[in-house]
Amino acid sequence: MSKLIKEEVIAQFTAAYLAQHGKKPTIEQKGSWFKVDDGKSVRLGDLAQMATELASAQAPEVVVAAPKPKATKPAKVKSSNNGGLTPAQLWAQKVGTGGKLPRGL
Repeated sequence: MSKLIKEEVIAQFTAAYLAQHGKKPTIEQKGSWFKVDDGKSVRLGDLAQMATELASAQAPEVVVAAPKPKATKPAKVKSSNNGGLTPAQLWAQKVGTGGKLPRGL
């Protein structure tokens, strides 16, 4: 992590805040905490992050038209190859004559 310089971070935040909101922020420092416009107290690292977020928010957003999704055909329901037999009849065919069907059938 790079070392943050308080004056640089405050200058960057002030410039980004001024560009975004059109007014200069009031920044109060109490120990290592900073309070912007009587809001929530934040650390210097959070203030630097807020400055980058404000700077990126003020950049013009390029609107890209999303490609239209292709129309999908409804999926075909696959028919079973057992010829419409019940489970007991299917097992009877597979086991053959003289075999014992599974329990419950």
